[in-house]
Amino acid sequence: MPRTTVAGARRRPATLLAAAAACLAVGVAGCGSSDSSSSAQPSPSASVSASAAAGVLGIRDPWVKAADKGMTAAFGTLVNDGDTDVTVTAAATDVSPMELHEMTMKDGKMVMQPKQGGIVVKAHGSTTLQPGGEHLMLMDLKQQVKAGDELTFTLTFADGKTQTFTAVAKPFTGAQESYAPEHGQPAA
Repeated sequence: MPRTTVAGARRRPATLLAAAAACLAVGVAGCGSSDSSSSAQPSPSASVSASAAAGVLGIRDPWVKAADKGMTAAFGTLVNDGDTDVTVTAAATDVSPMELHEMTMKDGKMVMQPKQGGIVVKAHGSTTLQPGGEHLMLMDLKQQVKAGDELTFTLTFADGKTQTFTAVAKPFTGAQESYAPEHGQPAA
């Protein structure tokens, strides 16, 4: 096994860092940030991560699918840096009633249903809320959710603690899920 000296080990990352910084400077002309963090996150995510230090979860890249009416959903990554599993048992927002949902196979078809037992985030792990998987369902919108709107959500955990976070709405057509109940669809 080749030996690496301490000085050599320090030079190699410094060289890689300098090369990465040069590529970033060329690729992102006009960006005045010299932050060397591993991922750039919108400000709502950053404020949520700070509240996770108070004890529950970190929430990365939270977002909501923009919608004119009916139903929509919120997504993101829930991060548990703690030593015990955390279970999200409910979610709430002023914009609509909410449920925790999942997509699952039933009779050979993908269907959306309430997530029994809540959404579990394992200790030192993460759970991604995403289209086609687990998500926070906004059930009956009281108002339009337009791209760029910021919505505030409150998660409730099995131990009774709560945590608030903000998510930005954006247009999305990816998973082609229908967030409207079948019985509410007008006849064609």
